[in-house]
Amino acid sequence: MYQFCPKETAMKCTVIIPVYNKEAYVEKCLMCALSQDFDDYEVIAVDDGATDASGRICDEVACKQQRLRVIHTQNGGVTAARRRGLEESKGEYVMFCDADDELLPHALRLSYEAMMTSGADEVIAPYQNQRGDIFDTGNRGFIEPETIIADYLATYNSFPSHCGILFRRELLQGCLDMPRYLICGEDILLHIRCLCKRPKVYCIAQSNYVYNQGIPNDRHVTLQHEMLYDKVLFDSLQPLWSQMEYWYRRRQVKTYEVFLDKRQFHVRREYYQKELKGRLNRRFPLADRIAFFLPPRLAYWPVHLYKAWLRRKSRQIFSS
Repeated sequence: MYQFCPKETAMKCTVIIPVYNKEAYVEKCLMCALSQDFDDYEVIAVDDGATDASGRICDEVACKQQRLRVIHTQNGGVTAARRRGLEESKGEYVMFCDADDELLPHALRLSYEAMMTSGADEVIAPYQNQRGDIFDTGNRGFIEPETIIADYLATYNSFPSHCGILFRRELLQGCLDMPRYLICGEDILLHIRCLCKRPKVYCIAQSNYVYNQGIPNDRHVTLQHEMLYDKVLFDSLQPLWSQMEYWYRRRQVKTYEVFLDKRQFHVRREYYQKELKGRLNRRFPLADRIAFFLPPRLAYWPVHLYKAWLRRKSRQIFSS
């Protein structure tokens, strides 16, 4: 397990950017991180064994920007890259940024000021996409960690997964030791692990992060991946299990529906029948209960039609 080793901090904040095959985006990402209206911070880019020009681009920027440090490692996955960045960091507070996204110029200053004023353990801001659309929960001031976890597990995702959040360094202890086989959702899991420590979470009003929507990736999530993810998630939620069990099951139902939409009917027999049978009480939405209780080939049609409508609606919004 990763052990957090406190060290003498030389500055207030560190921005950590894991980099893997993002040559088309990484220079802009770095320059945005290096253009903060805040003085006492460093930027660490961790080249996670990139096979394109990403690592070279990082080095070229670092030659001109003393605030940037570049670490080259063998490919170990995004969580391992973030962990290495944390080990090398000097900031008392830490913010993560993905290499294909951007920090707005005021990101560190506003978050740090809110951290100092509130005494929080983490500060969350709204975020926006590349078209300027704001994603804002409407929460202001302190918020219960359970509210954010429930939002994640219900797949609403109205909170940022972890990027753009300013963390007190100590809060990240033990939260970056996830297995290498997790290839999707590790960002949210990192934050959930932090939240299960019941930190003081403070929400501010102004967005600080640009999430570039629609960038393709080559991740293919299988039933085996989901089963392994569920196990890690289950273990992570144990400190708050009595409050979170419903939301954990709610996520399983929605994931089952994703498999149905792909006509992968075998997942019910191989996993979800055992996991969900007898657990879907009246608290669960009627549509989800119907989708689970119907035979998979029948449930496919309402699930597929609904998800097709959602996809059309999303495309219309994104193209408008």
